[in-house]
Amino acid sequence: MATSDEIEQKLRAAFAPEHIEVIDESELHRGHAGWREGGGTHFRVRIRASAFADMNRLARHRAIHAALGTELIGRIHALALEVEA
Repeated sequence: MATSDEIEQKLRAAFAPEHIEVIDESELHRGHAGWREGGGTHFRVRIRASAFADMNRLARHRAIHAALGTELIGRIHALALEVEA
């Protein structure tokens, strides 16, 4: 399974979002730290879910990292989050 699909699947299961986009931006970082041939290193996630309504920005980011798990987080280099309630 592609890393982007794995990210989306875990976030859908954890937050039942109204909207989610997982964008592999790895090619934009070619030659930078953490980049690997074939992508799967740099991602942007845009997510909107009512589950985030009572959370501040830090709590939202922590919740997303917890939902993805340390194994998945450890495989990627960068994760940009755009989170809305």
